[in-house]
Amino acid sequence: MRRALAGLPANTDPNLLVGFSLADDAGVYRLNEREALVQTVDFFTPIVDDPYTFGAIAAANSLSDVYAMGGKPLTALNIAGFPANDLDPEVLNQILLGGQSKAAEAGCTLVGGHTVQDPELKYGLAVTGLVHPDRIYTNAGAQPGDRLILTKKLGTGLIANAFKADHLAEADLAEAVESMLALNKAGAEILPDFAVHACTDITGFGLLGHAAEMAEGSQVGMIFYAAQVPALAHSLALAAKGLEGGSRDNQLFLEPKVTVADGVDPARANLLFDAQTSGGLLIAVAAAEAEALLHALQLDAAALVGEVTEENPGRILVEP
Repeated sequence: MRRALAGLPANTDPNLLVGFSLADDAGVYRLNEREALVQTVDFFTPIVDDPYTFGAIAAANSLSDVYAMGGKPLTALNIAGFPANDLDPEVLNQILLGGQSKAAEAGCTLVGGHTVQDPELKYGLAVTGLVHPDRIYTNAGAQPGDRLILTKKLGTGLIANAFKADHLAEADLAEAVESMLALNKAGAEILPDFAVHACTDITGFGLLGHAAEMAEGSQVGMIFYAAQVPALAHSLALAAKGLEGGSRDNQLFLEPKVTVADGVDPARANLLFDAQTSGGLLIAVAAAEAEALLHALQLDAAALVGEVTEENPGRILVEP
């Protein structure tokens, strides 16, 4: 992606508060002194068999970028690629209903969308939200001494791939599906009450991929404690067998930036590279407020997983 963006002219509009220069979760455009638009788009192929559930997961994933920036979703547009000659239109109807249900849960109004014929089924949302220009969370504000909090368990990529390969039964997906369906709304709404310096959501680049973007954007180093990172059922057993696909790509790409210390369980190390769908928020918060934020989140999966350091800016150390 960096190669694709290389050479594009820099945007000089003073109202563009967040563009694509630091790989943030969404763009932010100032309307006035009190309001700015948050805009994002995301879509992907099915991660579960049930069309309604797929639509809801894809919508939750798309909405997450707005929450990660500190915004409130306002409107959304459906985006779909549909193999009309191979699937019944009822399948698309159920996907759209699933997406609409999740948008409604977020208080976000679906205003339309666009569908094209495509040999491979795809669905997601383009979302517009609102945020105060002075209360934007980016991935460039983490400070040395901050603690790192993760709000969801990892492992959705490993579990989805195992299910597609018939290595897991549908019943084994339950916890992962519940996690992917959960909006990051509750967590995002309480962040303004704490000294949060940076925030991002964990999706396809995995925990360490998105953390690396935060470390680079903030010019800080990071330490993650592998044993403290929450894991979904079955994910560690699957991670012990190695990574493939996008998760393996994450591992290879991040090799120059990540050091895994001696004594780290290889399965837990692999899990940190796993490509997530509709993952949780990674929050950099002042050390003095970390425990209070964890308590206020009231999320069973939320955990303190690491810290921000002044040393080795742009690099990540994984410890046991």
